[in-house]
Amino acid sequence: MRITVLGCGALGQIWLSALSRAGHTVQGWLRVPQSQLHIQVFTPEQESYHHRFTANDGRLLQQCELLLVTLKAQQLQSGLTLILPLLPADCPIVLMHNGLGVIDDLPTVTQPLCHAVTTQAAYRTSAATLHKAWGFTQLGPLNAAAQSVSHIADMLHQALPDVAWYDQIKISGWKKLAVNAVINPLTVKYDCHNGELKEVLDEVRALCDELATVMNREGIPTDAHQLYELVVNVIGLTAENSSSMRQDIHAKRLTEIDYINGYLLKRARCYGLTLPQHSALYQWIKQKESEYVGDALSTTLPRSW
Repeated sequence: MRITVLGCGALGQIWLSALSRAGHTVQGWLRVPQSQLHIQVFTPEQESYHHRFTANDGRLLQQCELLLVTLKAQQLQSGLTLILPLLPADCPIVLMHNGLGVIDDLPTVTQPLCHAVTTQAAYRTSAATLHKAWGFTQLGPLNAAAQSVSHIADMLHQALPDVAWYDQIKISGWKKLAVNAVINPLTVKYDCHNGELKEVLDEVRALCDELATVMNREGIPTDAHQLYELVVNVIGLTAENSSSMRQDIHAKRLTEIDYINGYLLKRARCYGLTLPQHSALYQWIKQKESEYVGDALSTTLPRSW
């Protein structure tokens, strides 16, 4: 299969490597004008793979049979909009990012459009990309055209298991958002690894209570106590991890806060709800961003590529 991966950070690189090893023809699509991409990927078992991929080849893009988008949410609109006109009309597009609400920023997409919710964990060092832990990817349709492409899940599963198709991907997306909306900003607030949040479980519970209220209004039956137990379980399973939001703050990058807690607050306003706990965390992260990107950029959506 001819596959282009748009966004070649840690997550994009583990997919590039896995898809190539599974026998697919893959290329990376980068925001910098280069024709090749050299990467080294370590699997969770510490197996090392070196690759040299074609990059930014318009001819390959026009023949693309799958576009896998691993950009961060705030980069997605500008990055995807640039190449949409070059894609075949029947080329499925898979969006793999944290948060929700990105689709509201996109122009009309006629190609089959899917959302992938993943727990694959990876991060980059100066020398290589480390696939830290195996995860589970849930894939589902975002438009009517995508109802007929469930076979993509089987193909992706063969490359980087586990992958499964979910017709109700909205539910999966909200559950992932709920976990991220609690863990990510709290690890920034306390500048800690995930596991250290066990010291502030009262705060975790209050955030889950607010989340459950909005999720129920969204038509996703949610029990606040069960949501709290889910978040606490993830905190335990990822105790040694540094959240992506904390990594972004340390690296002085824009975070995905507008598509996580920001999207939650946006949906809450639609129902006349106020979420004081999440509002305070949102403002905390925006203040941290403004310290290095400036107020004008940090409060502008959508953001430039």
